[in-house]
Amino acid sequence: MKKLILLTIVSLIVFSGMAQTGTIRGFVYEQGSGEPVIFTNVYLKGTSIGASTDVNGYFSITQVPPGNYTLTITYLGFDTISEALSIKPNELITKKIFMTKNNGLNLRTVYISASAGEDSTQTKISVTKITPKDISKIPSFGAPDLAQYLQVLPGVIFTGDQGGQLYIRGGSPIQNKVLLDGMVVYNPFHSIGLFSVFETEIIRNADVYTGGFGAEYGGRISSVMDITTRDGNKKSYHGLFGASPFGARLIFEGPIKKQKDTGGSSSFIIAAKNSYLSNSSKLFYTYVDSAGLPFDFRDIYGKISLNADNGSKINFFGFNFTDDVLYRNIASFDWKAKGGGANFVVIPGATPTLLEGVMAYSDYKITLTDPSGLPKSSDISGFNIGLNFTYFVGKNDIKYGLEMLGFNTNFQLYNDAGRLVQQKENTTEIAAYLKYKATIGKLLFEPSMRFHFYSSLSELSPEPRLAIKYNVSPKFRIKAAGGLYSQNLISASSDRDVVNLFYGFLSGPENLQDEFDGREISSRLQKAQHLIFGFEFNPAKHLTANLEFYYKRFSQLTNLNRNKVYDDIAEYYDKPDYLKKDFIIEAGDAEGIDLSLKYELERIYLWGAYSYGFINRYDGIIEYPPHYDRRHNVNIVGVLRLDDKQKMELSARWNFGSGFPFTQNAGFFPYLTFEDGMETDIATSTEQLGILYDDYNAGRLPTYHRLDVSLKRTFYFSETTILEANIGVTNAYNRSNIFYFDRITNARVDQLPMMPSIDISLKF
Repeated sequence: MKKLILLTIVSLIVFSGMAQTGTIRGFVYEQGSGEPVIFTNVYLKGTSIGASTDVNGYFSITQVPPGNYTLTITYLGFDTISEALSIKPNELITKKIFMTKNNGLNLRTVYISASAGEDSTQTKISVTKITPKDISKIPSFGAPDLAQYLQVLPGVIFTGDQGGQLYIRGGSPIQNKVLLDGMVVYNPFHSIGLFSVFETEIIRNADVYTGGFGAEYGGRISSVMDITTRDGNKKSYHGLFGASPFGARLIFEGPIKKQKDTGGSSSFIIAAKNSYLSNSSKLFYTYVDSAGLPFDFRDIYGKISLNADNGSKINFFGFNFTDDVLYRNIASFDWKAKGGGANFVVIPGATPTLLEGVMAYSDYKITLTDPSGLPKSSDISGFNIGLNFTYFVGKNDIKYGLEMLGFNTNFQLYNDAGRLVQQKENTTEIAAYLKYKATIGKLLFEPSMRFHFYSSLSELSPEPRLAIKYNVSPKFRIKAAGGLYSQNLISASSDRDVVNLFYGFLSGPENLQDEFDGREISSRLQKAQHLIFGFEFNPAKHLTANLEFYYKRFSQLTNLNRNKVYDDIAEYYDKPDYLKKDFIIEAGDAEGIDLSLKYELERIYLWGAYSYGFINRYDGIIEYPPHYDRRHNVNIVGVLRLDDKQKMELSARWNFGSGFPFTQNAGFFPYLTFEDGMETDIATSTEQLGILYDDYNAGRLPTYHRLDVSLKRTFYFSETTILEANIGVTNAYNRSNIFYFDRITNARVDQLPMMPSIDISLKF
């Protein structure tokens, strides 16, 4: 409360100092499409006064002394805008600016870094901003996809091509929050781990926080992925059709009411993609599996945007994602997700304020049936509502907001002992946050505070967070971040399952042990603490380096109890909790180093990332590394533009990862299941083969490495009709990377072998 009062007093003092100054705000759009121009520099020429546009193309320049100025906007690939204006005391000027794409001739001799301004004005700790242009630089398996790009980020561990998941700095997938236009998405990746549910061509921007994120995000303890889609073209109708051996995609967009220099507008965009890999692989990839690869998915996303003349707008959106897998003699698996909602941006008439909000609902259901005949199912459906306010005060800003989430879960499975684990729960969460960003000379100071109330558990979690950066010089910056985090959601699978397609959700359970490691459990929440320290530097022209040291302490985790053998009833009151509770408490930590290097010129792009990390878990009995504890992870990406007009492009990506931990077999033994209880005839019953396991995850699998290569050729038929042909090879030198071993037969199953592909896309 004292911090809140102090910030309020500071804010009042700051605002009183603005009394004799003016404000310039507005939006920057592309002339051809009406789409916002994001993260571009808007400044008053000849001064140090300026700002950058946000993901909506919005900028706000406050505390401008009265006088005559030249408003200037520069962005790579667009003609520079210069406009004379005069501002009076207490005046608020709102602008709507359209930028025109240039012919690109000046790019042969001029290089501009789009991130140069952000490096010294934003804390940017453990966050990567991704655009479709970035995604297209990665050699693609079929069409370019966000899932493939995420795998090259430092701190991100990918566990495989089939059923693979992303683990971010020691956190499991359930600890990663994924937002699509502000709506919670419960599963962003398909079962073949090379494809996400997101269509690359409609992504405007994706912010991936691997740790240390601010108080505007909550309900997860490891990472955040915040994805924004673009609006449909406000000027004319356009589309895209693409096809590859893996699937086809279609995008269509256009105006409902065309955008003009004045007045409102409206537009639509719809994107759909469909995999036919299970059928096409019988023709193209019979050497992988003559019966075809068992993956199918279908995704559709639509959006309608209504825009006011002053830049205020509201978007309505909806989606439907499905995924089907049939591993013969192993499991049948499918999930379905659907949802929709609205988000809005409002520009109040008289203050330098930005108001944003979202209202959304989504549903996710997953089912798996294996040879045991005991099905696993999980269903989660819920809503999220958020309201955010941002006040711009010179180079500083104050942001605060409210958030409400509600969801219900319906889950059941049978564990290895044949015991039913089930839960049906409803819960609501309410949160409020306050964040202040101050620029004090060379120091950027960004404290924030979140209060998150979990109503089903009757628990309030205060979560202070802090990010700072010091600009030692234009080429060297020191940064740090830290904070407290909590979450209620847990996974319907165990972190100890190495290959696990079933990844459902449930809320914090009641059937949990009362003590852990000699201490009483007073909270049902999962909790973590982050600490990050790092450097940004530019050792040479066109070269950017980022080095971060991180530590995540998972002080309390909830995991599915794989050791349950008794029902939690009065008859077994004397049995220990770890043998009868549905869920157990664990603790652990993750620590490591992430290094990235980027070199970019007109015709060459190089990206290198190296991660070195340790992950530990402790369940009160044993300490073990989880199955995704990869010690070394290296990614090298190179792009070479082969001609001056950038019509042909060669790209390659090499990934190396040290071996994952696994539990070795110590031996086998025969046993009887006693299916008929006391009536079982041991003389005639058939024995089963039991496995005696060695120490948990004491072994290490072989190293993983893979080279992907692609060649892209672009054909320009007109200004708006463009054909792209992309020929690629995944696992170019056919490395045998292990997927899993069958413990009984000792048969080895590998990840995907060398797979060539061609993707043709036509933009019109």
